Amino acid sequence: ALVIPAFAATKTVQVKDNKFVASSITVSKGTTVKWVWKGKAPHNVVVTKGPAKFKSTTQVKGSFSKKLTKKGTYSLLCTIHAPGMKMTVKVR
Repeated sequence: ALVIPAFAATKTVQVKDNKFVASSITVSKGTTVKWVWKGKAPHNVVVTKGPAKFKSTTQVKGSFSKKLTKKGTYSLLCTIHAPGMKMTVKVR
């Protein structure tokens, strides 16, 4: 397994073409996850289940970042393209 030092605390996920790239990631507690919009369609990032709830605005360009400080599994989706556009973030 890849060990990421505590100071390397950002993980980027692409939001494009009705999918999250990657669909599942595992990060250390305190990591900032940054979603970057890459396609032409509008998307959002919404937590449906997990230790903390948050959501981004609906956007076509730009990015949204969230520092995850609570351990557990987060289920996220794009409410515009649900139920198919979803991902999981595990925080250890």
